[in-house]
Amino acid sequence: MGILLCLYILKTISQLITSVFLTDAIQKTMHDIRNALQKKIQRLPVKYFDDHAFGDILSSVTNDVDTLSNALQQTLSRVFAAILTFLFVIFMMFSINVWMALTALLIIPLTILITFRFVKRSQKLFDLQQEMVGELNGTITELYGGFNEILLFNRQKDSCNRFSAVNQKMADAAFKAQFLSSLISPFVSLVTYLTIGSIAVMGSFFVINGSVTVGNLQAFIRYIWQINDPLSQVSQLSSQVQSAYAAMNRIFTLLNETEEVQKGSVKIDVSQIQGNVTFDHVQFGYTDELLMKDVSFQVQSGQMVAIVGPTGAGKTTLMNLLLRFYDVNGGSIKIDGIDIRDMDRSDLRSLFSLVLQDTWLFEGTIAENIAYGKSDASRDEIIAAAKAARADFFVRTLPKGYDTVLGNDAENISIGQRQLLTIARVMLCDPAILILDEATSSVDTRTEMEIGRAMNTLMKGRTTFVIAHRLSTIIDADLILVMQNGTIIEQGDHKRLLQTGGAYAELYNSQFA
Repeated sequence: MGILLCLYILKTISQLITSVFLTDAIQKTMHDIRNALQKKIQRLPVKYFDDHAFGDILSSVTNDVDTLSNALQQTLSRVFAAILTFLFVIFMMFSINVWMALTALLIIPLTILITFRFVKRSQKLFDLQQEMVGELNGTITELYGGFNEILLFNRQKDSCNRFSAVNQKMADAAFKAQFLSSLISPFVSLVTYLTIGSIAVMGSFFVINGSVTVGNLQAFIRYIWQINDPLSQVSQLSSQVQSAYAAMNRIFTLLNETEEVQKGSVKIDVSQIQGNVTFDHVQFGYTDELLMKDVSFQVQSGQMVAIVGPTGAGKTTLMNLLLRFYDVNGGSIKIDGIDIRDMDRSDLRSLFSLVLQDTWLFEGTIAENIAYGKSDASRDEIIAAAKAARADFFVRTLPKGYDTVLGNDAENISIGQRQLLTIARVMLCDPAILILDEATSSVDTRTEMEIGRAMNTLMKGRTTFVIAHRLSTIIDADLILVMQNGTIIEQGDHKRLLQTGGAYAELYNSQFA
């Protein structure tokens, strides 16, 4: 009894130590996987995010990793225990009777055969289940992202129906996968019962001829149950293991995606770049069909270039190519005579600052948001940038000023104020090349005029690309590119293009007639 008590105490301590070390190892592994996924996402091309729903990517980083973590936490220790128990039981069975042991071992190949057959059929369903989780997350993200529009157009019922349809598809896939997987355990138990019956008959003959005692026969049958126990545990964990396998496949599919080439063959000194830009017979298409077939123009350092044209003409695409969010299919883009494909992407993008039509601010203080592109900026520099962007006045009206924390999507300030903060962020960075994509589209006319004056100061001595629909903002541009269907159909300054009487003149007159 004393030895038994010591064994129980030792078992409890061992289980505690196992739990601590196993949990630590698994969670550190999940931590590393999440970090690897985050780093991978940072190196993926923009095209990947065009082709994959945001919710599906989010599901890989959160749900798939959690599924793998839970499966490892619940199965790994039980699998180890099952293996050790199995080896010990086999040793004891052979020590009692070799022939009965060999007969009992028939459980193993039969169990493997049954498990393999069911797993082969159900694994596809578990893969589908994980895909449906990603689709469900994507649907939820999309619906809640447009929640105001859903309420505005009274489409709540349609949204519920759409969610219900995706939810039903996921439930159907999960039911089929779980049901098929759950059949493994009863079939394994059936094999065990048949084996016990066979051993009972065989053992009876050994007992009669005196080679095996009744006690050993009873112990042997108990050992068969102990073989069945780990096999049943493994089969019962089959659904979790298969879910984890499907999640792991999705994780490693993402980790194996083709990355952007980050390094270039030419190392540049960013501080020495002047900002001369050349598009030389550029060709590009998002698909096999080319959008841009032959785009060429030159921009001298310090010039302001305006890009105008109807929606879908290729204005933003032109800037995406300049930033190497996409690579050209033909021709070349050069800055100061260096092909941008030969530059490190980090060096190239450090030359630019953008003010986009859609603002992006993160959860943090206003000062942190302004200093996003220059983390070592002093408070005086931040305030100076805000004043230049005409943002200082409204910031000081807030309860905590520059220490005011912006919430989710900066909902606690107006859209126009968000735009002012992104402009202040650009002014603080002091880039070699500016890109303004409808930068003042969300502010009132008076504020637009003030920002325009600040922008004129900012643009002096640096190359600036302006995408504009309101032509009144770009009449002083050194070069105006008029785009249509991915092609530059006219280029020149405002006065020359008006005299030509072409597409630009027609567009200008339509706004100011």
